[in-house]
Amino acid sequence: MSTPDGPQRIVIIGAGGRGRDAYGRWAVEHPDRARVVAVADPSPERRHALAADAGGARTYDDWQGAVADLAALKADAVVIAVPDALHVDVAIAVADAGLPFLLEKPAAPNLGELRRLVQHARRTSSALAIGHVLRFTPFWRSVKAILDAGTIGRMLTLELRENVGYWHFAHSYVRGNWRNSATSGPMALTKTSHDLDLIRWLVGTAPESMYSIGELSWFRRENAPEGAPEFCVQGCPVSQSCPFFAPRYYVDALAGVTGHPVHLLGADTSPAGRMRALRDGDYGRCVYRGDNDVADHQQTTMRFPMGVTATLTASAFTAENTRHVTITGSAGQISGHMENGEIVVDLFSPTARIPEGLPLDAHEVHTKSPMAHERHILRVTLPNPDLGDHAGHGGGDAGLMAEFIEAVRQGSVGRGELSFQTALDSHLMAFGAEASRRSGEPLDFAAWTAEIDLHLDDRLRA
Repeated sequence: MSTPDGPQRIVIIGAGGRGRDAYGRWAVEHPDRARVVAVADPSPERRHALAADAGGARTYDDWQGAVADLAALKADAVVIAVPDALHVDVAIAVADAGLPFLLEKPAAPNLGELRRLVQHARRTSSALAIGHVLRFTPFWRSVKAILDAGTIGRMLTLELRENVGYWHFAHSYVRGNWRNSATSGPMALTKTSHDLDLIRWLVGTAPESMYSIGELSWFRRENAPEGAPEFCVQGCPVSQSCPFFAPRYYVDALAGVTGHPVHLLGADTSPAGRMRALRDGDYGRCVYRGDNDVADHQQTTMRFPMGVTATLTASAFTAENTRHVTITGSAGQISGHMENGEIVVDLFSPTARIPEGLPLDAHEVHTKSPMAHERHILRVTLPNPDLGDHAGHGGGDAGLMAEFIEAVRQGSVGRGELSFQTALDSHLMAFGAEASRRSGEPLDFAAWTAEIDLHLDDRLRA
């Protein structure tokens, strides 16, 4: 165990895109606050790469060995970033070892596994946090601060749009690990759980009812161009015009990138290595000829207590990979664009004010007709805009790790901004949205959650 003022000793279980590039990298870059003492991953390349970055951490080729050695490693906490199907098994083992842990989202790929995790948490009062990183971005924290200050009065509507990005959807949800609901989960969980978590967090409570519609409309075999092969590099006749031609993305567009997502192709990220990986690997598959089954567009409406209504739109077919939000209230309106950090606040009440202390690069005030209300254009500080669409989650990855490590030090993992209750509600909202989408019927959320008996006791609600 570390000393109270020393770096917290953490074990990383799963050294893929999230374990290494998000959570492990933060620890390596902040040695005064955290130290990676062990890495577990079945891939020798992945585990040795992170262990080397961490200055020689111990390595394990399976998670069981790392968990068995947690006491010998004098670990303070664990980060779990294994494939979704393993989340609950690893989480329960770490909880039984008595350590707090950060579990990458989704916490569980289906309701049965989520129930197993919650029941174990009830019995053991586990200290766990879920990897919903967007709560920790400067952008969304600013939106939350504006709401909590009462700047726009009582919230009435919330509209959130998840622009997945046509290339990102093809990478993760057609070719990638989250393409099939049987092996990972529905798109409402694996992708929009971030958005549902934001909605739950911003509104402050779970919904009363919800209704969702959506389809897998485009990435289907019947939409394959005539003569399209199983893999893009096998002489595709529409390679010049297809938006999803794999070499154009992984070899050309990402030529200067060697980390996420390129490293998922394999250890050799040279142009030749990438092309070899695309010959018969999942990321080289024709997007119309895979085993994907998750929706490629979905819209969900929700009703909350006090008459608040919310909508979430997710689409694969967008140019941007970002989020847009509009929130209306009795005294004003908030509109925001996450990627460029702009938040526009229209204040209808002459006494309304923008709260102080927001992380802003700029703040302009304009007068709008006909009632001469104030319009505030805020530019939130972006934590490294050069990272672009492929890393960082707008500063959320770093923000979550900083919060988690401090909570480990303070003994408060699973509470406050790391609330397991909020994360549980947003997972149930995702499963509820999928249930409504498949049935075509509205869902009484409160009655449904009571029926499936998924709740936390008071010890875990704090």
